[in-house]
Amino acid sequence: MSISVTAPLESAPLAADLPRRLAEVAPRVVVVGDAVLDCWLSGPTRRLSREAPVPVVEVDVTRCAAGGAANTAVNLAALGARVSLVAVVGDDDDGATLRRLLDEAGVDTSALLVAPGRPTAAKRRIVADDAMVARYDTVPADGTVEGFAAVLADALDAGPDATVVCDYAVGGLDDAAVSTVAAHRDRLGVLVVDAHDLARWAPAGPDVVTPNAGEVAVLLGRALDGADRVAAAEAAGGELRTRAGAATVVVTLDRDGALLLPPDLPAHRTWARPAPESRACGAGDSFTAALTLALAAGTPGPTAVELAQAAADVVVGRTGTAVCSTADLSSRVSASGESLSSAAELARLVADHRTAGRRIVFTNGCFDVVHRGHVAYLNQAKRLGDVLVVALNTDEGVARLKGPGRPVNPLADRAAVIGALSCVDHVVSFAEDTPVALLEAVRPDVYAKGGDYTAAMLTESPVVTAYGGRVAILDYLPDRSTTAVVERIRARG
Repeated sequence: MSISVTAPLESAPLAADLPRRLAEVAPRVVVVGDAVLDCWLSGPTRRLSREAPVPVVEVDVTRCAAGGAANTAVNLAALGARVSLVAVVGDDDDGATLRRLLDEAGVDTSALLVAPGRPTAAKRRIVADDAMVARYDTVPADGTVEGFAAVLADALDAGPDATVVCDYAVGGLDDAAVSTVAAHRDRLGVLVVDAHDLARWAPAGPDVVTPNAGEVAVLLGRALDGADRVAAAEAAGGELRTRAGAATVVVTLDRDGALLLPPDLPAHRTWARPAPESRACGAGDSFTAALTLALAAGTPGPTAVELAQAAADVVVGRTGTAVCSTADLSSRVSASGESLSSAAELARLVADHRTAGRRIVFTNGCFDVVHRGHVAYLNQAKRLGDVLVVALNTDEGVARLKGPGRPVNPLADRAAVIGALSCVDHVVSFAEDTPVALLEAVRPDVYAKGGDYTAAMLTESPVVTAYGGRVAILDYLPDRSTTAVVERIRARG
């Protein structure tokens, strides 16, 4: 019997075709929150001002983009969602510009409320020769905007697949908005809240909240202690969920990646592509958009947060307030998983890592149809060091170990899926039944295997201990097997 390798979205791995599949689902998403107009005024500077020791910027280019909640909406539309934005803008030129940008991006603006006499929230950055020298903001006054709660209620009555709240404390969302969202909770689909003050949204019972380190400190009443922010956030997971009233917390830690903290599964960390702060504008919006799209379509949390990290990595490579499209995301995921190193290349790469003082972790397996157990296992392995190397059995090796009909996926496809995970740094293959030859060549600091083994069971253990390495046995996740996944795909096909 032939087997389709296209897994249902609830078990789909992070692969190059996943963004396209999510776009085809085209979930309906309502974004509610603080819409901002982001503008960049740039030009050369050739002298200092006579009035003060500041550069005189000869502005020759002005570029504006949707920011804040509006940027989240634009990113969702670019990723294939059907998006409506519920927000307040002024009846000024900035409001007209923002509405035009949203219309051009395919965002439904029928629920965009124009408030007479109220300025549109805006951020203007002055850039001199590629360096930002100043920023000035237009911030509307706090207070209730007449008619906003009714417009919001109408939008939520439509019963979207997901609702995103973007509350950045620029006066757009008052207590009536919180009450309206809470009153419509059973019609919101997946509720994702991105807010500076998450505690005020606890009555709505969010499915997911996405605080950064500063917002975590506000929620806990203390900063994340210690040098390891990831470990501190993980330790506070239960408290964060309680204080936010949320089922799941995703802590975003910029250069340290993100940390998924669900209530009933191991924490899942992503690793970010390093980038300067000047390139991070809008990265959080792209992260939230991709996360929401994936969750609304039914993908599991670890896959959704990996996809969100990939979207953020796309935009931090660009200037200004950037947008990640389906094509961008597919390209990023594909590029992450396209490299299958040879043994000689891997030895050179590992030598460079060692010179830089990095700790090497090595693991191996067939990884035929990647499932949640694999992802959790690899994530845990990466956290034992700085660099994770995954060695895959060749197709012939899988057939010898697993029998006729396996592998389901050829080596190139398996390498692409494993390599796309942010925790994996290098992928290599081996034709033998054990990776002993690779271990002798690479000499990793840690050799990691799953909890269904013991160190004594592994023929590789004496090799590792002989050169001074450590064998680490990771947690065992029961009822997580490729065979079970294949049987479910058969049943659905």
